[in-house]
Amino acid sequence: MKIVIFAGGSGRRLWPISRQKSPKQFEPIIGNKSTLQLAVDRVSGTYGLQNIFISTNERYTDLIRQQLPGLPPQNVIGEPTRRDLAAAVGLAMSHLARATQSNLDDEPVAILWGDNYMDHVPNFLRVMATAESLLAAKRASILFIGETPRFANDNLGWIGLGDKLGDINGQSYYRFKSLTYRPPLAVCEKMFAEKSHVWNTGYFVTTLGYVRRLYEEYQPIMWQQLAQIEATIGQPDYTQMLHAIYPQMEVLSFDDAILQYVPGEQAMVLHSEMGWSDPGTLYALKEAINPDPAANVTKGLVVTEQTKDCLIYNYEAGKLVAAVGVEGMIVINTEDAILVVHKDQIPLVKALVNGFDGTDLESYS
Repeated sequence: MKIVIFAGGSGRRLWPISRQKSPKQFEPIIGNKSTLQLAVDRVSGTYGLQNIFISTNERYTDLIRQQLPGLPPQNVIGEPTRRDLAAAVGLAMSHLARATQSNLDDEPVAILWGDNYMDHVPNFLRVMATAESLLAAKRASILFIGETPRFANDNLGWIGLGDKLGDINGQSYYRFKSLTYRPPLAVCEKMFAEKSHVWNTGYFVTTLGYVRRLYEEYQPIMWQQLAQIEATIGQPDYTQMLHAIYPQMEVLSFDDAILQYVPGEQAMVLHSEMGWSDPGTLYALKEAINPDPAANVTKGLVVTEQTKDCLIYNYEAGKLVAAVGVEGMIVINTEDAILVVHKDQIPLVKALVNGFDGTDLESYS
C-alpha cells in the first residue's frame, strides 16, 4: 500500500509555536519528535519508507528531507502554491501513478495527515490492514477511518455510521452514512450519546484507480491540468510545467471536488480507539495532552499557583513564567513573541496572525 502524508499547512491557529517558516507539523510540540516524524514512524515499519510520500509546500521540502533523511527524495511532493486539497491530492495521485508498476485499480493508497497524535498505534495499524483487505475483496472502493469518540467534541468533523456490515479479525466495518463538519455542541452531544457517529480523522483508504476516475468524471478541467503535469514527472521540464499549470488550478476542497460524489454503497467506515487527536488549536493541544479541566499542561520553566485548565509553554531558557490565580488561559512565551489568550477566545488567534500579512509584523507570522 502507498501512503501519502499531507504536511503543507501553516498552522496559524497554533501561533506562536507554529510559524510560516516552521509550521506545527515540523515542531516537537509533544515529546522530542515532530508530529510529521511520528506520523512516518507509525507506518514505516509496516509499509516501508519507499512507499511513503509526503505532500507539502515547496518551501518546506528541505526541512522534510532534514527530518526524514531515510525517505527517498523523489517521495517529497512540493506544491508551488496553495490551491487547497483537491489540487494537492490530485497532484499526489499523479506522482503515485508514475511510481506504481501494478494495476492502478489494485494499488491501495492511504491519505493521512502529518499534524495528528496517536496513543494506540497497533489499533490504527489493524484498521489500516482491515481497509486493505476490504479493498482487495472488492467490498468497498473507499473507506473512511474514524476515531471512537471520547467526548462530544464540536471542534472536529463527524462521520455518520450506517448499518454494521461485518467484522474482520475483530475489526467491525459499517456502511458510510454522512460527513458533518464541526456541528454545534448540542448536535455533538446527541451524536455522542446515540453512538451514531465517530470523529472524522480525515484519513481514508482507497485505490489509485478509483480516486483518479472520480477526478476524470467530476473535475474534468482539473483532470486535464493534472495530466499535463503528470506527463512531465521525472523529466527535466517537470518543474517548469508544474509552476505553469498548478497555480491555475481551481481552489477547491477535496470534499467539494470529489467526496460529495462518492456513491454511498461504494463507501464504508472503520473506527477504533486509536487515541487519535488533532491539536489544531492551542486549547485542543492542551486537551490532547491532558483533558482534565483541573490540570495544567506546561513546558519549560513554569510555576503555577491556584491555577487550572491552562496551557503554559515557555521556550525561553533562563526565564521563569509564573501563573497565579488564573483558569482556562493559554500562555506561550517564545524568544520573539508572547501570546496570552483565554481558551474561549482561541479562534481570534488565527485572525490576529492573518492581520500581520503585508505589515511590519509579517516576519512574526
